[in-house]
Amino acid sequence: MGQERIAVIGNGIIGHGVAQVFASAGHPVTMIGRSRTSLDGAMQKMRASLADFVGEGLLSHAEADAAAGRVVLSTELSDAAGADLVIEAVTEDLPLKLEVFGELDRICRPEAILGSSSGQPASALIANVRRRERVIATHFWYPPQLIPLVEICGGPHCAPEVLARTVAIIRGTGKEPVVIEKEVKGFIGNRLQFALLREAWALWADGIASAEAIDAVVKASFGRRVGITGPIESADIGGLATMVSFGNSLIPDLSTAPQAPEQVAMRLKAGGELPGIYDWSQRDAAALRAQRMAELFRWLKADRAGRK
Repeated sequence: MGQERIAVIGNGIIGHGVAQVFASAGHPVTMIGRSRTSLDGAMQKMRASLADFVGEGLLSHAEADAAAGRVVLSTELSDAAGADLVIEAVTEDLPLKLEVFGELDRICRPEAILGSSSGQPASALIANVRRRERVIATHFWYPPQLIPLVEICGGPHCAPEVLARTVAIIRGTGKEPVVIEKEVKGFIGNRLQFALLREAWALWADGIASAEAIDAVVKASFGRRVGITGPIESADIGGLATMVSFGNSLIPDLSTAPQAPEQVAMRLKAGGELPGIYDWSQRDAAALRAQRMAELFRWLKADRAGRK
């Protein structure tokens, strides 16, 4: 059980999930938000999430209550001053992030680590920071309490010991920290995710297939195996020579159009301004989200069983 003191700046969909991760692992957590009302709402969501973990047999009632009891709420950034690790999780507003990191650098102890859960590289956050060696990207995926991956990238200014400490603390919560050696926009996961999305959008916008068909192809084929073998593993065990040969033929024909989102928007506009590619008045979005959540819990149980 961890004893490092954690401060989470922001109480949105990422912030309260990150707070739950650390509190469930035994860390005292200060969750800092703009208003008491928003903090109370975030705490309600955290308690509901902890109740889901109890319902799935992943926590006892006592463990869930103890986790919630480790979280202190605050509207004052100065209450992060005693933290060993701070995780910024504010809205994607770069000027706001720069302001937050500048203030954290001023008030936090010199040895405190300043992390960001956003997709911003560490080097984009240090304009107002003097001790730049302690700023690090700690990119949690939504929902943080269920997705194991945390992408960690120190950037050119980060001290090696800060990187090592961050990896150790996050691994201690049961997460899977992956170190990115060199800063790149979007890190790894979002680059892969949006490469697939760009091709899916292009296929739909060009009238190659329906959205239903495109999604079915992913879910009923390689989507079944990517949780076991990633793309490079799959290519290796499938026969690298064959994959390279097929790639030489296919890759030049894949979409590289930078205007893919605009193509989608234009087709949607021509079709009548639906709130998405699908007509969600004819589909149960809540049931689909619940099905996805159940699958994430299934994976989390398998992960924990594998560690025993």
